Amino acid sequence: MLFRSMDISVETTEKLERVMTITIPAERIGKEVTERINKVKASANIDGFRPGKVPMAVIKKRFGGSVLQEVAGDMIQATFSEAIHKEELSPAGYPKIDPEEIEEGKDLIYKATFEVYPEFKIAAFSEIKVEKASVEINDEDMDKMIENLRGQQQKWEEVERAAKDGDQVVIDFVGTVDGEKFDRGSAEDVPLTLGSGSMIGGFEDGIAGMSSGEEKSIDVTFPEDYQAKDLAGKAAEFAITLKKVSEPVLPEIDDKFISDYGVKEGGVEAFRKQIQENMQRECDQAVDKVNKSQVMDGLYEIHGFDIPSALIGEEAERMAENMKQQMQGQLQDDMLSADLFKAQAERRVKLGLVLAEVVREHNVQVDPTRVESNIEKMAASYENPSEVVEWYKQNPESLEGVHNLVLEEQVVELIMKDAEVSEVSMGFEELMTKANAQQ
Repeated sequence: MLFRSMDISVETTEKLERVMTITIPAERIGKEVTERINKVKASANIDGFRPGKVPMAVIKKRFGGSVLQEVAGDMIQATFSEAIHKEELSPAGYPKIDPEEIEEGKDLIYKATFEVYPEFKIAAFSEIKVEKASVEINDEDMDKMIENLRGQQQKWEEVERAAKDGDQVVIDFVGTVDGEKFDRGSAEDVPLTLGSGSMIGGFEDGIAGMSSGEEKSIDVTFPEDYQAKDLAGKAAEFAITLKKVSEPVLPEIDDKFISDYGVKEGGVEAFRKQIQENMQRECDQAVDKVNKSQVMDGLYEIHGFDIPSALIGEEAERMAENMKQQMQGQLQDDMLSADLFKAQAERRVKLGLVLAEVVREHNVQVDPTRVESNIEKMAASYENPSEVVEWYKQNPESLEGVHNLVLEEQVVELIMKDAEVSEVSMGFEELMTKANAQQ
């Protein structure tokens, strides 16, 4: 049985927005309704009638409306897919469907409003500027790194003197605002490192100079942007009792200290060599990270095209949800609105579209050797590297993440070949600070 063809019209209402009007012939709908009604008739159980013997008129009266609605919904879903394929459109996000009133024996007409993916050309990579860091690790850099390692193993030794910056104190405190205690304003046996900045401004400064057993009241003011709105900007008084003062004691750079970092032979010289190798590896990774960030910034800036708002909204929602999971209920849901992530989401979506087009245009294929190498590097830091490697092989989602990372690295290298690259001398700490600041 041949039906009238489905009518399709497409209107451009905004730059990326399309309104598609689709008309589904009544006979196509009627045929599907009839088939489903017959199935209902065969199994319907209605008082007063034997199964399968219910008159069609009764079946239609009882089930006709719901079957029509069901068919209409299925038809809309099916015909929308047919229509976008026929019109060669690529919807970005979900369409908004507005059907006209559905009536038996009449054509079904509905409008689908949606955005399409933008069409754009990849700009010349030569427009991108990259300042590639050139870093030489010297003895001073290694000395600082060793001091950092000593700091990680420091112990606290109680002392009988006034507390100063860098000391760890143990305190009790009771806070009041306008003479009244407030929620979570009191605590006992609280360890606090002076100078850490973990308390509100003026609190740690007020403790400096106190000795064990001393009591003191200090006046502070909560910041205007303090998370507890009822305390923001208010003056407070804290009654403090200092119970203990301890100073940091750093370990000696002896055989035991060195062996803790895996150096069993060769003494300090071998230890410093290992430190240098590790720092060089960190340095290389940081250079790659900074280069990648500059390439991405360049790609973002040299491509100007409209971005589907639906994709931005979906990405912002996804980012907000990920943040909620990371915070593990520490913040209320309404404090992490998707609107807070729209700027980041817009950047992510745009770069995603550009990178996908670069991959397509230049036929970039993931190098499986690099995938294996990346997995082995990540696994090397674990006690049983082979188990980690096998885990990646058995987890498609995690493996895909490594694939995407390698693909991104290859794209960056491709772009760097044509980009305007200049070398800039930089200290190790400066480089690491710059790398850590990247998203």
